[in-house]
Amino acid sequence: MEKTAVIFHIGPLGITSIVITTWGIMLILAVLGWFATRNLTLQPGSLQTALEGIVSTMENTIHAVLPGQARQLLPFIATLWIYIVIANLTGLIPGLHSPTGNLSVTAGLAALVFLSVHWFGIRQNGLHYLKHYLSPTPLLLPFHLISEVTRTIALAVRLFGNIMSLELVALLVLLVAGLLVPVPILMLHIIEALVQAYIFGTLALIYVAGAMQSQQSKKGTLP
Repeated sequence: MEKTAVIFHIGPLGITSIVITTWGIMLILAVLGWFATRNLTLQPGSLQTALEGIVSTMENTIHAVLPGQARQLLPFIATLWIYIVIANLTGLIPGLHSPTGNLSVTAGLAALVFLSVHWFGIRQNGLHYLKHYLSPTPLLLPFHLISEVTRTIALAVRLFGNIMSLELVALLVLLVAGLLVPVPILMLHIIEALVQAYIFGTLALIYVAGAMQSQQSKKGTLP
């Protein structure tokens, strides 16, 4: 079955296998989160302890980039990291494809980052945030806009290209070498899935941090 095959329709919308896989990932994460947090006691279980350690690590990473704003950015950045890791690893399950190996999915994630950058920038600095597009001169406005578009496209294409090529290599090795040789390839897939999720989330964090600090840095340079 092709990973873009339409399974059923909801009105005029065709629901593909990639969409169903994404729904399955979100359902699993929701159920896992519910089980991990339904009994919050003074002596948490091993699952809750592990999840708290993961959340603390992500919060510390955000704090290192943007001190004082970790709690504000944690829901968005952590969701990106967790979703992309699970989506990347889905390709290891026989019969399934990684949603991030589809350009429409990574384009949607990149568009979400694009919108979130400006949301957090305006929320932090007000509409004065938009003035940075006219700095240091209004003549640079077209170049600022082109930069925003190109980095969004690059964000989508980078994740898509890496995951798609990784799945393709694993498939070719499996077809040529059989079942035993691809074990190192599977390990590479896991490592690459984690690395690509980290890179995407970190770039999103850097873009958001730049938007939130744009006006603050200018204020700091005033005499």
